[in-house]
Amino acid sequence: MVSKKKYSFSVKVWLYPGGNAAWHFASVPRLTSEEIKKKYGAHARGWGSLPVSVTIGETTWATSIFPDKKSGTYILPLKANVRRSEGLDAGDTAEIAITLL
Repeated sequence: MVSKKKYSFSVKVWLYPGGNAAWHFASVPRLTSEEIKKKYGAHARGWGSLPVSVTIGETTWATSIFPDKKSGTYILPLKANVRRSEGLDAGDTAEIAITLL
């Protein structure tokens, strides 16, 4: 079993392009994504997802990160209630900590 590592990074929140959906995401930095894939990729679930615990500010929740073939990184969906609680919108920078579950 691989030990759980906490990853922290600062990234911009972005809105999924196209369509009418207002899905907001944060991209895990490339080097961090590569390390996560190497260490945990064999444990991926459907669509290549990996379960994580996420903390932004005072908000912590369980979700999954998903591989994005276009960018070569993992992407993290940001729930509307989390964005509201932390005052985040597309273009804002978020301080994010994730731990693989």
